[in-house]
Amino acid sequence: MSSKQHRAPISLTRQKGIIVIISSPSGGGKTSICRRLLSPRRRRDGWQFSISYTTRPPRSTERNGREYVFVTEAKFRELVKENFFAEHCTVHLWQYGTPRKPLEQVRSRGGVMVLDVDVQGAGKLYKEYPDAAMIFILPPSANVLKERLRKRGTEPAAQRRLRLENALSEMRSFRSYGFKYVVVNETLESATGEVLSIITAHQCRIEQLDPEQIRKITG
Repeated sequence: MSSKQHRAPISLTRQKGIIVIISSPSGGGKTSICRRLLSPRRRRDGWQFSISYTTRPPRSTERNGREYVFVTEAKFRELVKENFFAEHCTVHLWQYGTPRKPLEQVRSRGGVMVLDVDVQGAGKLYKEYPDAAMIFILPPSANVLKERLRKRGTEPAAQRRLRLENALSEMRSFRSYGFKYVVVNETLESATGEVLSIITAHQCRIEQLDPEQIRKITG
């Protein structure tokens, strides 16, 4: 090979996949960011979205098995007894849970699992997966958050007030749940770009790489 010719870039092998936990107060934009991350324009091979289970009724724009798997209270309790969930908790009067098996499958294949979860769920998942990329999405201000919840119009006024109270509490205490990264959601485009950069950097941590491959490169 001539010295002027370019070698193909070396791709480092990851020892295991990573779990990306994206959380925010209600109305903070985590779901919209997750959708953009996994859109055809940005999605990469091996990336998956973790579909949570919930007992709340679906919204008009949601489809069972896409945003959530919607189940009855009785079915949810049955799954809890079977240790089906990596975490589960009550949020805004409803039950939510993250299925364990898909997370383990993606980790074993070296992929990326993106989770859209509330702050409580994120804290519980961090205890199960302390090497996860924990990303908290903040709104630009409390007033902006309040306006976003009002415009969303998906809940009655009483539920919206409860969501706002919980959201403000989460914004004040998110550090205690194990988050290592924070992104301010000024615009969806810029926030998604920052989250993508965090995931890329997290994949490049030394503990994610195959030590044998590093030895071959360094000699």
